[in-house]
Amino acid sequence: MRAIRYLFLLLLAICLVVVAMANRQDVTLNLLPDELASFSGIAWSIELPLYVVGFGGILVGVLLGFFWEWLRESKYRSQASRQRREAAKLKRELDKVKADKHKTEGRDEILALLETDGKTG
Repeated sequence: MRAIRYLFLLLLAICLVVVAMANRQDVTLNLLPDELASFSGIAWSIELPLYVVGFGGILVGVLLGFFWEWLRESKYRSQASRQRREAAKLKRELDKVKADKHKTEGRDEILALLETDGKTG
């Protein structure tokens, strides 16, 4: 199974390198369209290779997906936490009941012996 995973990762890396080599031309990224940039006075732009833009977009999308999923699952995590606390509380209560039962069982046997000795004698 480990070999299949490494083979998959190797093929993925080769594909990413091929895509990067095929898209080396520079592109200009502007923060705002030209009309808004001239109106607002903010004309920030940067030139990057196209593959950096593509891989950056993929990375941002994956991170946003992880964050969204983390937010979506928060109710399940809190519910699991409550259930763990409740299970621990019930286990402590069960252990206490078992300990009390063992204490009373020993006492009952002794009392039963005393009662039978008192009746026969």
